[in-house]
Amino acid sequence: MKTEIMGNTGIEVSRLCFGSLTLSPLQANLSPIDGAKLIKYAFDKGINFIDTAELYNNYIHINHALREIKRKEFVIATKSYSYSEETAKKSLEKALTELDTDYIDIFLLHEQESQHTIKGHYEAIEYFLKAKEKGIIRALGISTHKIEGVEAANKYNEIEIIHPIVNKSGLGIQDGNINEMLEAIKVAYNKGKGIYGMKPLGGGHLINSVEEAFNFVRDIPYIHSIAIGMQSFDEIDGNISLINTGKIPDNIKKRIGTKKRSLHIADWCIGCGQCVDVCNHGGIQILGNKAKPVYDKCVFCGYCAKSCPEFCIKVI
Repeated sequence: MKTEIMGNTGIEVSRLCFGSLTLSPLQANLSPIDGAKLIKYAFDKGINFIDTAELYNNYIHINHALREIKRKEFVIATKSYSYSEETAKKSLEKALTELDTDYIDIFLLHEQESQHTIKGHYEAIEYFLKAKEKGIIRALGISTHKIEGVEAANKYNEIEIIHPIVNKSGLGIQDGNINEMLEAIKVAYNKGKGIYGMKPLGGGHLINSVEEAFNFVRDIPYIHSIAIGMQSFDEIDGNISLINTGKIPDNIKKRIGTKKRSLHIADWCIGCGQCVDVCNHGGIQILGNKAKPVYDKCVFCGYCAKSCPEFCIKVI
């Protein structure tokens, strides 16, 4: 599998990034051992880059995988909602402790929306920059679902990595279309920033045109890596085939299938609305005192499940 250097950071990553949200408690809820087996299998196949987040609650899965992977050969990107020195310190220490590592390759501020949110989180950025000076973080960046977030990051030299939504239909982009997003990403790329895209299949909405959707992102010249969720050995093999050849072998395609994801909400939902409050996509609403998916907007991230006090939401 080909690798690329992430902009000016010097960090070399595989063209395919293991999106670990799918194996977390928010989605497949695999055991740490089973999750580690998938991560190690992907690593042995050439995937040296994994994307996680404090929210995913799956550091233990990566910890187990690192017991069989040389740390210096593996690139870890994580994210947190840190906004102050205190919260940044807590998030970094949590990542280092639970991953059992001395450093984080890429630390991102999670879901940044604009220059205003970056300014509002700048105390955390300053803490992470000090950690970078000490070698505890190799590169600093943001994840974003907005074009405005990319444009804002382009104004800060200290933001070296951008992790934006990129797919052929623009699903999940909250403030424009895919062409506008690509223009912003191109500017970032030309500034020497590392770019790795998320949700090339629109959270699962584009699964019925998987090859066309994936190849659209694969062929963008200013994206260094593509993060895609994988929760089985067949999915890993299928995605490796996609990145290498643009196609999935028929035998793997049959085993994976083309079933779209759905948001399952249990009958005991009390309609409290906390899920609505945390969803930036408008992918869930309260109707008749119950939470209901808005399927043309939901990207099946599962973030709403984390906020549910009744534990009644799950991506399946």
